[in-house]
Amino acid sequence: MINIQRFVVNLIGENCYVVSDETNEAVMIDCGAYSQDEEQEISRYISDNALILRNLICTHAHFDHILGDMFVYGHFHLKPMLHPADMWLYDNVELQIRNFLHKEIRISMPDVGAYIYYGDVISFGHHHLKAIATPGHTPGGLSFYCKEESLLFSGDSLFSHSIGRTDFPYGDEDALIRSLKENVMTLPNETVILPGHGGPTTVREEKAMNPFLQ
Repeated sequence: MINIQRFVVNLIGENCYVVSDETNEAVMIDCGAYSQDEEQEISRYISDNALILRNLICTHAHFDHILGDMFVYGHFHLKPMLHPADMWLYDNVELQIRNFLHKEIRISMPDVGAYIYYGDVISFGHHHLKAIATPGHTPGGLSFYCKEESLLFSGDSLFSHSIGRTDFPYGDEDALIRSLKENVMTLPNETVILPGHGGPTTVREEKAMNPFLQ
């Protein structure tokens, strides 16, 4: 049995997920926690449920998905894991914030602990998350697929009836649509998709309703 706790955090309303199973082992996906209240809520959930956090994994390195990485490193001694093609975004988080929010915010980031490559598998308890290639929103975009539970954590690559933005200098709409059609829409129709913002959807629904994937 898998347990998924979603925390909607920071100014952008990013979905941070803590995913665990009956062994109490867990992974965290995209910790964008920014405020102390958000950090405390996540810490309390992990403590109250006696979870053993094994990994912090990132679908991509936009600032709203990594703001909480230093908090996770400080509290749980875990460094983030991401695809190497997004390292230049990770290394320039303050520039991202300046460009997106037009604010000067000082952010300290931990070193990256390990790279995740397409096809890699992150394991916790009795479950496995396979890294699926979904670049285009960022060069190193990843989605994480749990075959045992028919779940996909899509980051900002795929949303309900939409896809991630590609109007950045490094964005590539053709690459994103191609990767989604080849690597996500080929998953079983019943696969539940949990995106980086907003509510869930399914492969079946996106095949029928997403105008970008027709």
